[in-house]
Amino acid sequence: MSKQKDHNLITPYQDQSSKKEQVAKMFDTISENYDGMNRVISFGTDIAWRKKVLKTVQDLQPETILDIATGTGDLAILMANSSAKKIIGLDISAGMLEVGKKKIAQKQLSNKIEMVLGDSENIPFADNYYDAVTVAFGIRNFEHLEKGLSEILRVLKPNGKLVILETSVPEKFPFKQGYHLYTKYILPNLGRLFSKDKTAYAYLSESAKAFPYGEVLNNKLRKIGFLEVQSFPQTMGVATIYHASKGSNV
Repeated sequence: MSKQKDHNLITPYQDQSSKKEQVAKMFDTISENYDGMNRVISFGTDIAWRKKVLKTVQDLQPETILDIATGTGDLAILMANSSAKKIIGLDISAGMLEVGKKKIAQKQLSNKIEMVLGDSENIPFADNYYDAVTVAFGIRNFEHLEKGLSEILRVLKPNGKLVILETSVPEKFPFKQGYHLYTKYILPNLGRLFSKDKTAYAYLSESAKAFPYGEVLNNKLRKIGFLEVQSFPQTMGVATIYHASKGSNV
């Protein structure tokens, strides 16, 4: 499927339920083996990318952090190494959250990290609530991207910062060609091999290719009202880290 297709229209399953419902169902299904598959399909590089997100967050010295689309809590757990007194992990998949809660309990971080079942497009917190908001590999699963970004802006405190880690598409030869081969053939087959949900990793691959990245996403963030928007491609462009701030008078 071409990159021009609206990413909002790409869903895991071909049924009549909403994208949001389908995404929740998919992640519930793959939650038990999601962490292991992440390491395999990214060759472990996702760990280094998350550490870069942590460094940015640490520099902010936040007291409160919201990690949206937290999944099994990898980034939330990593950010326990920051100055934050409270970290909330928000996700629409109860299955992913249950795996995350076990990991958090094993690391004795339950007093610092709370996992909350909720919708990124209707964030269940007050305006101007968080010093920092993070999203790792989650915004491409939003049903309505602009609504989710607007909600993030709403719950950020004035001068608060958003840090996004998301897949992107390499633009230089030969990485662009290699990426397309990998996402079209290897990634879906790895998913079928290791996952009981045979469509999940095909969806993850397809949504990654269709999602707006780089300056296109930067402009969406600016349109919503974010300031100081920057993007930093990672590993030849297969992922990108975005920084954006909320103004002081919003």
